[in-house]
Amino acid sequence: MKQLIKNERGFALILTILVISLIVALTLQFNRTMRSDLYSAANLKDGVRLTSIARSGFAFSLAVLLKDASENDFDTLNEAWADSESLSSVLTSLFDDGNLDVRIIDHSGRININQLIDQNGDFNPAQENILTRFLNSEQFGLDPEDVSNIIDAIKDWIDPDDEVTRFGAENSYYMAKEKPYSCKNGKLDFPEELLFVRGITRELFYGTKDNPGISAYLTTHGDGKMNINTAHPVVLSHLSDQIDQGMLENMVEYRADEKNDLKDVKWYNKVPGMSDIAIDSGLVTTASTNFEIIAEGIKDSMRKLITAMVERKDGKFRILSWKKE
Repeated sequence: MKQLIKNERGFALILTILVISLIVALTLQFNRTMRSDLYSAANLKDGVRLTSIARSGFAFSLAVLLKDASENDFDTLNEAWADSESLSSVLTSLFDDGNLDVRIIDHSGRININQLIDQNGDFNPAQENILTRFLNSEQFGLDPEDVSNIIDAIKDWIDPDDEVTRFGAENSYYMAKEKPYSCKNGKLDFPEELLFVRGITRELFYGTKDNPGISAYLTTHGDGKMNINTAHPVVLSHLSDQIDQGMLENMVEYRADEKNDLKDVKWYNKVPGMSDIAIDSGLVTTASTNFEIIAEGIKDSMRKLITAMVERKDGKFRILSWKKE
C-alpha cells in the first residue's frame, strides 16, 4: 500500500513537471508571438507614416514646379526646384518622426531615345547625329563600328517595320536567342528597355566601377529638344561637333552665373570663344516639361520611396509613371 502511494506521488510529480513545462513553453511562444506582432504593428505604423511623408514630398515638389512655371517660361539649375538639399531640409523640418529626401531631376536635359526616328520610321538626322557623338564618347569605350551598329539596332527596335536597318536587328535575331523574345517595334516606355536591344550591355547601360553608363543621360519623354540650361555637361558637349573641352567649361560656368540671362536659347554665342558656334535649333530649348520626382521617407533603417515621372505643360501636370517601394 505504501509502495502504491509512493508510485502515485512520483507520477503526480512527473505530471506536474510536464504540465509546468508545457505552460512555460506555451508562455514563451505566446511571448514571442506577441513581440512579433508588436514589431509588425510598429513597422506597419512606421511604414504608413513614411509613405505619407514621401507622398508629402511628391506633392510639395509639384507645388514648387508649378510656382516656378508661374514665375517665368524658362528653366535653369539656379532655380529652387533644382536645389535638392534645400528642398529636403525645408521639408524634413516639418516632420517630428522621420526625415524626407527629395530630388527633382529634369529629363528635358537628356537625350530622348524615342526621337531617333521620325513619324515615318526613318532616321531623324539631328537626333542620329547627337546620339552618334554621345555614344562615341571616350568614357563609354565603344569603337565607331559598334556605335553605328547599336544605333541601327535601336532604330529597328523602335521603328514599326520588320526590315533590318543596315547592321541592326529585327525579330528574326531576337527570336533566335536562347531565351527568345519579340522585337518591340514601338517606342520605349522606359530607358531600361534598351537592355533588350542588341549591343546594349548592362555595363554600357549602368556603367562600371571605372566608367559611367549611358542611362543617366537618356530619357524616353519629351519632344526631343534638350534644355541647354539644365543638360548634363556630357550631353551639353555633344550638342555640336564644334564644342571642345574649353568651350564646355566656359558654357557651364556661364550658365551657373545667376547674372547671365539664359532665356534666349542662343546665349551660348555670348560665351568666350563661341560666337561662331552653331547648334541645331531643333535640338535645344530653354524650357523644361518633363521631370522625375524622387521622394523618400526615412526613419532609421526603414525607407519608403516614391518615384514618379510628370509632364508640366500649360500650368498643369500629368503623371506619366508612378512607382512606390
